[in-house]
Amino acid sequence: MTTPDATSPNPVRQPREFLEHLYRTAVQRALPLHNTAAYLPAPPSKQSGGRTLVLGAGKAGGAMAQAVEALWPADAPLSGLVVTRYGHTPPRPRGLPERIEVVEASHPVPDAAGLAAAQRILALTKGLTQHDLVLCLISGGGSALLTLPAEGLSLEEKQRINKALLASGANIAEMNCVRKHLSRIKGGRLAQACAPARVVTLTISDVPGDDPSIIASGPTVADATTCGDALAILERYEIDVPGPVADLLRSGALETPKPGDPAFSFEGRPHPVHLIATPQQSLQTAADAARAAGIDAYILSDEMEGESREVGKVHAALARAVALHGQPFKKPCVILSGGETTVTIRKQPEGTPRGRGGRAGEFCMGLAQALQGISGVYALAADTDGIDGVEDNAGAFVAPDTLQRAAQMGMKIDAYLDRNDAYGYFEPLRDLLITGPTHTNVNDFRALLVI
Repeated sequence: MTTPDATSPNPVRQPREFLEHLYRTAVQRALPLHNTAAYLPAPPSKQSGGRTLVLGAGKAGGAMAQAVEALWPADAPLSGLVVTRYGHTPPRPRGLPERIEVVEASHPVPDAAGLAAAQRILALTKGLTQHDLVLCLISGGGSALLTLPAEGLSLEEKQRINKALLASGANIAEMNCVRKHLSRIKGGRLAQACAPARVVTLTISDVPGDDPSIIASGPTVADATTCGDALAILERYEIDVPGPVADLLRSGALETPKPGDPAFSFEGRPHPVHLIATPQQSLQTAADAARAAGIDAYILSDEMEGESREVGKVHAALARAVALHGQPFKKPCVILSGGETTVTIRKQPEGTPRGRGGRAGEFCMGLAQALQGISGVYALAADTDGIDGVEDNAGAFVAPDTLQRAAQMGMKIDAYLDRNDAYGYFEPLRDLLITGPTHTNVNDFRALLVI
């Protein structure tokens, strides 16, 4: 242990406040204004007559656009359009001129507003020249927000397929492989539309492995997956697509541009793609904050995937080993992890109320069930965008008395797990973390405190 920082919540006396402090520290590290300046390219020269066009999509889109506006030279032309999730446009700082339009649309299921935004973004690429610069701002959530269905596919069908993917348990790479091949703007097609302009992409990673071709389905990045891959995923999860669209996939007519395509280079050099914030950076910052409070911290991984409840059980086994045996870590300590887990929605009998919640809450239920009230273990799991699924909470807390307090209210955790109802379980306990939109997104954040 190190000398504690007196300004931090005390981990022993204030475990819940301490865990929330770590979460907010991790989110702060990923805010666009703190990470953008080092990656901004120079504007086109005045002599060339070129302009700078900003295009983008994602939950951090509004904050990324404001960061560019704040940092861009006042005398350099700047315009563009970015789409973000409803309610995720940050308040505009006083005196900051609005040069980039920000519009809002639906996430995680696309809507007409997202379709209109994608159409406008594609239209803005018309007439670009080799003297122009396109600055693309990409963050998690862009797959749903930047929706432009492939030929022969209606918005309603795209919505149905998207809902089916979300409920299937498919991981983010699988979902985005399908989305890319059923789109006219994702999977590198936006970069194709921008040619012959110079394209620079700034992205905030919300995916395991930080692969830019997966983040928001890679609208400006070459796609190595194929129509065949997309078909196999649809078949694996028993998701139907209209017959004509399936035929187009089988024929390869919906194939995405591949690595080596000239659309991804300018004057013989690859278009730059900069990761300005990543899950690992945020986890490391949280670990540093824990150590500053005098608590040893260990990062398991920033790439964890799998069923949320099962990942919760694995974390519980590790926490129990630390609490009971001091292995593999000595207590007191904090165990951190990130990544993107999944929730497979279980079918319910007719008339059963639909469960509410997201990945973080499901993880917390699996964790609490497996911990069985063991003393000295506290946890927080939350999405760094501030929204767990489609509810108003970022995540939830778990404490040694979670199951006991729930039982006193007549709530059995097995029943809530059966219907994927994390929100319904943690809300009466007052154990939801509600932050509102954070204006960034580096995916799942999990912290277990063992004291």
